[in-house]
Parts: sequence; C-alpha cells; structure tokens
Amino acid sequence: MQSVKMGRYVSLVSKLSRAALGSCSSGQLAAVSTGLRAMTTANVNSQPVVIRIPRRAQERIESIKQMQSKKFDKLPTVKPGRLLIKSKNPQLNQSVGYTLGKFEQPVLTSKGWKSNRAVGDYFSINSIQSAPPFVPKHKDEGADGASASKKTFHCFNLCPELVETLQSQNIIHPTTVQLQTIPKILKGRNILCAAETGSGKTLTYLLPIIHRLQEELLTDSERSIRAVVIVPSRELAEQVTSVARPISGRFGLVVKVVGGGRGVGTIKAAFAHGQPDVLVSTPGALLKALWKRFISLSELNFLVIDEADTMFDDSFAGMLEKILSHTQVASRLSETVGLTHKAQLVIVGATFPGGVGDVLSKVTDLASISTVKSRMLHHLMPHIKQTFLRVKGADKILELHQALKKAEQEQKGVLVFCNSASTVNWLGYSLEEMGVGHMRLQGEMPAAMREGVFRDFQQGKTDVLICTDIASRGLDTQRVGLIVNYDFPESQTDYIHRAGRVGRAGGSEGGEVLSFVTQPWDVELVQKIETAARRRTSLPGMETDIQKPSQTTDAKEV
Repeated sequence: MQSVKMGRYVSLVSKLSRAALGSCSSGQLAAVSTGLRAMTTANVNSQPVVIRIPRRAQERIESIKQMQSKKFDKLPTVKPGRLLIKSKNPQLNQSVGYTLGKFEQPVLTSKGWKSNRAVGDYFSINSIQSAPPFVPKHKDEGADGASASKKTFHCFNLCPELVETLQSQNIIHPTTVQLQTIPKILKGRNILCAAETGSGKTLTYLLPIIHRLQEELLTDSERSIRAVVIVPSRELAEQVTSVARPISGRFGLVVKVVGGGRGVGTIKAAFAHGQPDVLVSTPGALLKALWKRFISLSELNFLVIDEADTMFDDSFAGMLEKILSHTQVASRLSETVGLTHKAQLVIVGATFPGGVGDVLSKVTDLASISTVKSRMLHHLMPHIKQTFLRVKGADKILELHQALKKAEQEQKGVLVFCNSASTVNWLGYSLEEMGVGHMRLQGEMPAAMREGVFRDFQQGKTDVLICTDIASRGLDTQRVGLIVNYDFPESQTDYIHRAGRVGRAGGSEGGEVLSFVTQPWDVELVQKIETAARRRTSLPGMETDIQKPSQTTDAKEV
C-alpha cells in the first residue's frame, strides 16, 4: 500500500492568512484570526490524513500512463541475440527475444511508407529456425537415453509396396499434416485439411486413396473412375498426375489427366481407351466430359478438391456446384462402403474463403466433415527470410536485375511474380534486352505454349520464371530459392501462396522472399504483414475463414 500525508496543512493555512490580511477590515480581521487559530489547533492535535492506494492499482495506473505517453515510441525493442526484424533504421529493429505486450502498439518501419520520402527504406523479417514448422519435432533422446526414432510411413499400416515406392523416392518421414490427416481418410471420414503451403498435402490425400483402391483391383472392362482430383489449373493437374502415377503404377492403377483450354475432341480422346481409376482434372474440362457423357461418376469413392481457396472463389464456385450435383457425397461413415456406396469428400488448401460451408451444405451434412488445421496456418513462415523494399516504380527493374545476378551466383531458381499478363510480357522483353535468360507463364498464353513451361523450369532448363499468380497455387517448387514480388500481391492470401513457393517439404533449406513496395495500397498490406510479424500472430482478418470442427469430431484422434 502507498500513502499520501497531509502534514503541511498548517503552513498552507498560514500563507492563506497572510494573503487575506491586506483586504480585510478590523472586525473581519479579528474573525479570520479566531477561525484560523481554531483550524490550526485542530489540525495540530489531530492525526495526519492518509489516503491509501493498492499497489496493483498504482502499477496499472503507471502502465496506462506509459502506454499513453509520447515517449512510448522510444521504448527499446532490441535485446541481445538474433534479430526478428532488421530495419534500415537500427532503432526500429526487434529481437527474437522481445515480446510485445498485450496493449503495446508495435512501432512499424513501414509507418511512413505512403510518403515518397520513404523511398529507399527497407526491413527484413529474418528466418528464426532452419526446419519448416510442418516437420514434426522429435526429442534427441528418449527416457532411457537412447536416440528416439522418427515416425515413418509404416505407422499408417499402408501396403508394404506403397511404402517401398515412397522410400525409393527418398520420402521416409511423414509431415505433421500427414500424421494428422491420413488416418482419418483411411477411416472413411470427410476431411477439410487446412495446412500451410509446402507441407505435403498432395501425398496426404493420394496415399490413402491409392491404398484403398489397390485393395479392389478391377479388370480393364470393369474399370471405372473411382477417384477424382479437381485442381484450378492444368499445370497443377499435370503436377498431381506426376506424383500419382509413380506410386500407383506398381498396382496397375490407371491415372489420367484432363486440363482446361482444350477442345471437346481432345477430352474425348483422353478416354478413348477406357476409364481411368484416378482422374485429375480442372473444373471446366471435367464438366465438358460429364455433359458429353464421356465419363460417369456413379462408382466414385473419393472426391478431392485441391487448392480450396481458388476452387470456392466466385470464378470456380459455379462450376464446382455443378460438378458436385453429379456426385453423391457421403454424410456418414457407413455410406462410404457397400454396393451402394457414396463418395468420400476431401478438401485441402492453405487458405479458405468464408463461403466454403455454403457450397458444401448443399451436398453433405457439414457435421460429417472433420477439420484438420495446422498450428501455423495463416502465419508467416518462420524459416523464410522476407524482405520489403520501398522503391519507385521506375527503379524496380534495376533492383530486380541486381537480385537476379546475386541468385545466379548462388545457383538459385527464381520465381518473379507480376499481377497481370501484360506486365509478365513487358518484363520479359526488358530482361531479354539485359541478357537475362528466362521463361514466362501467364493465363492468357495459348494452351500449346503453356504446356510444359513449368515442367521445363522444374527440370532446370532455365533458372528464372516470370509468372502471374497461376504459378502460386500448389505447384511444387523445390528448386526455388528466391521469390520476387515484382508487383506486390493484391491480398494477404496471394502473399501467403507466393511466399509458400520456397522452403517446401523435401526442398532445400531456407529461401528468401523479396517484395517491391511502390503503391499506397501496397503499404497498407505491408503494415498488416509487419504487425503480424512483430506480434508473431496470424495475419489479421484470416483467423475465422476456416470452418470450425464439428462437435462430433474427435479432437484427440490422430
């Protein structure tokens, strides 16, 4: 307790009395003197007045005063050790060991970036760990002092041939999302899997599908489509197919791919020699095949919707609803088995729009969907360095050239993202004049030109790929070491997907993202990203986009 004493009351009264003498008559003076003597005598004989304030209340008052003071911006955020935020102005650095208080407002490097005077300023969000967050952590030693072994794919009780195929590709240990999701799919549950980019979601759904299908092998005459994987682009369709064929070929399962931008004749030719066991397709091509009755989904066991944030977007949602109307999705576990079985639904993605439930409620009971959500969903990846540079639009090409020269020396693959096809083309011509070899990938290119571009980049035929966001969704970019946002992304979702092209499962460690910030609306998004980085929270406005797990879901089940 703290106390405040009123001990100087007597001297105060004396000063007041002297001030009053000059303005009083003799009668008034006598009355005042008598009153003052009485008050003085009473206060001398009485105990001092004490006001007691609880210490916790006093500390809270001081804390609030400190929060409201102008000097708050000058509080040090740097402690000994590594830096989380490194700014051009060292006073704005923030250490890994510093934690912002609940009511503490972060001091942003990008605070004044809307002004042209900020041109040339920069800050970096440093990587604070080497391993990706989706790699399970294991103790070095067990309780008995022996080395603890990591889990392998044997723990799922998959067929031995499937595990051997994975081992031949040097895929030994499952990621966290695979450990959480594969057992649920094997049990027949409808799944909504929300996990960060690069965490191995493609194998998460392909492995249980291949395991289940190989248990009931059919002859060529009996073969029908038993699994459909829907993806937003033909590049991603080709990639999923390239993953599915090696692990399914050993069992005689047939995997076919049908991409968009093709005529009806090309789609018909894909099914000329019979139906596949697994079909990977874009929504438009799948709808054409259904309307022309080239295929039937009556025997479907699995329906996978990959890259859910794009598939449930307005541009695809209408087609997706029509596709779902051709299928029967199970609402209970018992409906996934038997002669009259229904399809098991698997939805995966790194980000989710708010309208997912609206579409799914039309085809299945939402309570039947088990949600698997990773811990770092919508967070900035802690193993990736991310640099933001405030620059004039006219200077971006020079900054890009410098970054590409450095990446060439380090033998890194580079993805350069632009917001429009026209910028991709213009930037390509500019780099050609500078003698920089590259390839281009954008949605307005004819299908014949697009085909194989990304595959050639993956195979190392060129180290620089200039692209739109068509290359930011799901494509495996293990050889990429640098992402350049030549045009800053238009949304937080786009930023997460672009940054997720580095530091992926099975790829080289580390990686870097370099973003050029030129427009005022770019600065607003940068400030949200910097705030999330300093607070170490998810990006604002994205926490509630995922459907919450239903009460029937066993949260403890692995």
